[in-house]
Amino acid sequence: MALLGLTIGQAAKAAGLTRKAVRVYEAKGLLPTAERTTAGYRLYTQQDVELLTFIRRARTLGLHLDDIRDVLAIRDGGTPPCTTVRDLLDARIAEIDTTITELMALRRALADTRQRADARTDNQPVTVCAIIEDA
Repeated sequence: MALLGLTIGQAAKAAGLTRKAVRVYEAKGLLPTAERTTAGYRLYTQQDVELLTFIRRARTLGLHLDDIRDVLAIRDGGTPPCTTVRDLLDARIAEIDTTITELMALRRALADTRQRADARTDNQPVTVCAIIEDA
């Protein structure tokens, strides 16, 4: 049995998070509601810190909070969630690949527009700026 006793600041620091992040994760149901002292201060266990550390690592990998909640629900249901995690990582990789493709297309469009901008003169009638209007 884990002992109660870590304040939100101590738990956040131990997990490498901010107090605000701990509150958000608790509010979103990723972390069980903390026990409270008679003065109303939240108290966390070492198990809570381990869960917060898992959440931080999952966020670092780009997993969304809803995805993390699903993984935790699968685990809480008694099933190892690693198959789901693999699927989520594959989906995140695909999202990133799509973003990279879109960013590369945007970069090409910007570079082409910038190159054409050198050939423009400011004498032509335009609404605001021909560089953007002709893009």
